[in-house]
Amino acid sequence: MSQAKDNIYRHEQSPADFVFDDKVAAVFSDMISRSVPGYATIVSMIGVLTERYAQENSCCYDLGCSLGAATLAMRHHLGMKNCRIIAIDNSVAMVERCRQVLAEDTAVAPVELICGDIRDVEIVNASVVVLNFTLQFIKPEDRLALLQKIHAGLLPGGMLILSEKICFRDPALDALFIEMHHRFKRLNGYSELEVSRKRAAIEKVLIPETIAEHESRIAQLGFSSFDVWFQCFNFVSMVAVKQGQQDRQ
Repeated sequence: MSQAKDNIYRHEQSPADFVFDDKVAAVFSDMISRSVPGYATIVSMIGVLTERYAQENSCCYDLGCSLGAATLAMRHHLGMKNCRIIAIDNSVAMVERCRQVLAEDTAVAPVELICGDIRDVEIVNASVVVLNFTLQFIKPEDRLALLQKIHAGLLPGGMLILSEKICFRDPALDALFIEMHHRFKRLNGYSELEVSRKRAAIEKVLIPETIAEHESRIAQLGFSSFDVWFQCFNFVSMVAVKQGQQDRQ
């Protein structure tokens, strides 16, 4: 499915708060690849991690699936595990385009695509759950409850893959990596004005946290393992594993 070039903030004079509407859905693949350093690597390795952690006869969840990049990565690595993928997003525009993307895909693992709020969806019989740059758009006061639901629905030995934009406790480092991120975007063709307008539109919607805050929440929920497996500037991907039978022996 062809994707248009992201010129949204070239034209909007006073951008409103960022939303995943039709305009964003139409250019999202271009937008995220030019805005998130390492995005292609993260998506690709979600597939590799899924191949390792998906358990037979279980479910794999892509929460906040957008156009289905992580869903497709999982789908192409599930092999013969008899797993199904449940992909959920609350944007009608994203889900409609994701449905077209999935229809053009040749992998055979079944995918159930749901338009809804991930906070309202029950997580059951899960061996892999992906939150790929999704939790950052959930209100901070709702994040623990969502992760509690994920932990409860994960099978022993199941994995949570959590990718996020982060902030830093050290103000100098925080400023440095924000600067480096903006430099990355300019190198990918965005103008200084586009970078500034996008930041103004998204800063009230995307609320980043430190790695330490993520780790503290994960530890509170009882995951047996947690660490960062990828980082580039202020973008990270983390993994957490629920205690398995082998851990209790």
